[in-house]
Amino acid sequence: MRKFLIKVNSQQYEVELEEIKGNAAPKPTNGTAVKQPAANASSSAPAPVSHGGNSISAPMPGNILKVNVKAGEVVKHGQVLLVLEAMKMENEITAPADGKVSAVKVEAGQCISAGDTLIVFE
Repeated sequence: MRKFLIKVNSQQYEVELEEIKGNAAPKPTNGTAVKQPAANASSSAPAPVSHGGNSISAPMPGNILKVNVKAGEVVKHGQVLLVLEAMKMENEITAPADGKVSAVKVEAGQCISAGDTLIVFE
């Protein structure tokens, strides 16, 4: 446990934080439930939503900064397909599996909403 002082609206609070490494389950504090980390907690970007295994949808609203693939291209699992900027953070959207891109539904500079289809696979 590490202690920190945090100031909110001119009010100072002392908080304790515990670093959780790997897949260790967090311990409840003060009788309150603690949310289990996601399976891919090591990744800074949320996992994209997949519809029927043949497309990737936006996990959050934002702007497309860069598109790294085009239709017809073969991709490998984990390959960065595009970069999505959300809340001033760059999130890499990666291929969920090996496959072939059949359509890219977005382009750099485009503003998207959560759930919008980004890439379709064959």
